[in-house]
Amino acid sequence: MGQQEKVATSLAGAVSEEISASLTAVDAELARRYPGDPGTRQPVHTVYVPGGVFEPGTLRSWGDQALAALDEHAPDAASFAAVLGIPEELAGPVHDRVRAKLEREPVEDLRIDFEDGYGPRPDAEEDEAAARAARLVSEAYANGTAAPYMGIRMKCMEAGVRDRGIRTTDVFLTGLMAAGGLPEGLVLTLPKVTYPEQVTAFVQLLEAFEKAHGLDAGRMGFEIQIETSQSILAADGTAAVARMIDAAQGRATGLHYGTFDYSACVGVSAAYQASDHPAADHAKAVMQVAAAGTGVRVSDGSTNVLPVGPTAQVHEAWRLHYGLTRRALARAYYQGWDMHPGHLPTRYAAVYAFYREGLEPAAARLAAYVAKAGGDVMDEPATAKALSGYLLRGIDCGALDTAEVARLTGLTRADLDAFASPRRGDLTVTAP
Repeated sequence: MGQQEKVATSLAGAVSEEISASLTAVDAELARRYPGDPGTRQPVHTVYVPGGVFEPGTLRSWGDQALAALDEHAPDAASFAAVLGIPEELAGPVHDRVRAKLEREPVEDLRIDFEDGYGPRPDAEEDEAAARAARLVSEAYANGTAAPYMGIRMKCMEAGVRDRGIRTTDVFLTGLMAAGGLPEGLVLTLPKVTYPEQVTAFVQLLEAFEKAHGLDAGRMGFEIQIETSQSILAADGTAAVARMIDAAQGRATGLHYGTFDYSACVGVSAAYQASDHPAADHAKAVMQVAAAGTGVRVSDGSTNVLPVGPTAQVHEAWRLHYGLTRRALARAYYQGWDMHPGHLPTRYAAVYAFYREGLEPAAARLAAYVAKAGGDVMDEPATAKALSGYLLRGIDCGALDTAEVARLTGLTRADLDAFASPRRGDLTVTAP
C-alpha cells in the first residue's frame, strides 16, 4: 500500500443539499416519464385476424398451415436453410425449434381486427362479432388454447367511425367481464392516431370502463398505431408521437408501425411500400427515440407479399420476409406483424437464427463482465443490460434454453432480469 492520501473539500454540505433540493422535481419527472423496460415478455410478432372470421381453432389452424407449408416447400432442415441462407451449423437447431414452436405455440400475439381487416358492417353485425370475440377469447384462456397475448383492434377515434369504435370496445370488454374478467394477456390496439388528444380520449374511455366495473385505475393499457405522417411530425414541428406517449398517462404499452397506411400517407407508390423504405426507417427511428426509456415498445409493420403458389414463388416470399425480419431485429425492432400462416416459419426462423448465432458471444461478454475478466472488449453497465436483454428475449421466444444460457454465463434467470432492469443500489448476482 502506498501513502494514504489526505482528502480535503472546499464546499459545505449544504451545497449538495441545496442542489439535490433544486433537482427534486426533475428526479420525479425522470422517474415518471422514463421508468425503463417493464421486464415482461415481448411477443416477436402480432397476427391480425378479421373479427368476422376468428374461430376457436384459428390459432391451431395457423400453426397447421405453417407446418404444411414447411412440409411442402422445405421438408427438412437442409432445404429450409438453403432457401433462407441459414449457416449449416444452425440449420438443424433452427429448423427443429421452428417446428416445435409451430406445434406448441404458433402465435404469440393475436389481434382480432375490427378496423381495416373488418371494414364497415351493419351495427348489429359488428355488435355480435365483438360479443363473440369476447366469448371466444375468454374460452381460449380458460381451456389453455389462448396465445400469450390476445385482444382487438377497434376502429379509430376519427369522427366518422369514433362511435362505432367506442361501442365495439365496450361490447368486447363487457363480454370479457361477464365471462370472468379481463385476462392478463389482454391487449388493445388503437389505430390511425394522428393527434395526442385522440389518445387522451381513449384513456378517458378506459377510465370510464374501469370505474363502471370497479377495476383498479390503470388496469388496461393499449398500443398506439402509427399510420400517419402527422403522428411523427406535428404541425408545429414537434414529434407528436412523444406527446402521444405522454397523453396515454402510463397506459401506452407499444407503438406499432403501419407500413402501408403510413407509406401511402407520405406519397410512396404501391410498388415501393415496404418496411425497409427510407420513409419507414425515418418514422420508426423517431418512434424508437420517443419510446426509449419509457417502457413503451416499438413494433415493425408487415409485408403484403404472401408465401403462396408454386414452390419457387413461396421461396421468394420467404426470403423477403426472412430478410426484413432479420433487418428489423438488427435495428432493435423485436416485434412485427404477420399477415398469413405462411409467414410463421420465416418469422421464427429469423428470430431463432438471430438469437442462436449470437448466443455464445453474448454469453461470453456477459460472463466476462460479471467476473471482471476483461478481454478484447471493455463493456459497461449499459452493455451488460443490453446483453442480458438479448438473452432474455431469446429465452422468452424459445430460441434459447434457460439451462444453456446459465451454463454459458453462470447466471440465473433472476440475475439476467436484474441486469436487464437494474435499479440503483439493487443489483446482486449469484455468480462469483
